[in-house]
Amino acid sequence: MARRAAPPARRGRGTSGGAAPAASVLAPNGPTTTRGRRTRAALVGAARSAFEELGFRDARISDIAERAGTSYGVFYHYFDSKESILHELFTVVTGEMYVASQARGEPSGDPVEKIRAANRRYLAVAARNARLVATIEELAFREPQFRELKLRIREPFVRRNEAGIRRLQDRGVADPDLDAAMAATMLGGMIEHFTMLWFVHGVEYDEELAVETLTRLWARAIGLPVGGGTTPGS
Repeated sequence: MARRAAPPARRGRGTSGGAAPAASVLAPNGPTTTRGRRTRAALVGAARSAFEELGFRDARISDIAERAGTSYGVFYHYFDSKESILHELFTVVTGEMYVASQARGEPSGDPVEKIRAANRRYLAVAARNARLVATIEELAFREPQFRELKLRIREPFVRRNEAGIRRLQDRGVADPDLDAAMAATMLGGMIEHFTMLWFVHGVEYDEELAVETLTRLWARAIGLPVGGGTTPGS
C-alpha cells in the first residue's frame, strides 16, 4: 500500500554498503556537563517542533525557548540565532539518517539484498525528516552558509556509497569501468530527489514498488545482476 507523505508535525540514500567516515563526524560539539547537554538537547528538540509546525521563517526564538521550558536568555547562552540552532539540528538529524541507512551484514553477503535493505531503511528515515531537509534545501538556494552545510553533510553519504561501489568492483561483481565517485553522486541524487517528491511534495507511491524499483535501478546502474522476478503491484 502507498505510504503517505509524513504529517507536518513530523517530516526530512540507499547505499551499496559499508561504512566510510563514521557518523560521529557529523555530530556537533556541545556542552561538557550533563545539565548543559540536556538543556541544549531540549532546545534543539524544541527548535525542530517549532520549525516543523510554524515554519523556519515564522518560528521565533521565544517559541523555541518556551517549548524547551527555558528562557530567552538561556537560548542565547547556547545559540546566537535561529540559523545556528537550525545548523545544529540539521547536523544531528543527518547523523541519525547516516546511521539508520547504514548497510549491514557480512561484506561478502548478497550485494543486491544489502542495497534493498539500505534503501528501505533510508526511505523510512527520510519520511521522518523530509520537512527539515526541505527547509535546508530552500535556504541553500539563498544563503551560502546553508549551501555549504548541505554539501558538507552530503559528502559522507556519497563517500560511503563510493566506497561500497569500489568494494564490489574489487570483488569483480560490479562494472570495473564505472567511475565510482560519479556513480555514487548520481545515484544518491536520484534517491534524494525521489524522496522530496514523495515526502515533501506529497506525490504518493507504493512503498514496496518504490523499494524494488530503486534497488533495481541502483544495482543495474553499477553492473550487478538482478533477478527477473515480478515487481510488487505487477
